Amino acid sequence: MQHENVARKRQGTVQAIAGGVKRAFGRLLGHPRTEAEGHAQEMRGHERIDRGMAAERREGTAQEVGGAVKRGVGETVGNERMAAEGRANELEGRERREMNRS
Repeated sequence: MQHENVARKRQGTVQAIAGGVKRAFGRLLGHPRTEAEGHAQEMRGHERIDRGMAAERREGTAQEVGGAVKRGVGETVGNERMAAEGRANELEGRERREMNRS
């Protein structure tokens, strides 16, 4: 899923840039319809970026919670490896969540 979210954000960025260029050309050439189409394309790109970031935040939160549970179980049963893996998952999930804040 992470790969899909990154791809969604990348595609959204390209779409937003292309829309901004189209909007600027429409304004420069005095074509209101082209300018409006560019603006709409730019907004769709930003929406796609926002959806990718929201999905990453959700998945990061789930990973963080799952890691915390695994860490807790590992500590409870005295399994250091399980506790360490859980802590690593917890931190990775937190990082994913924080990197995709609005």
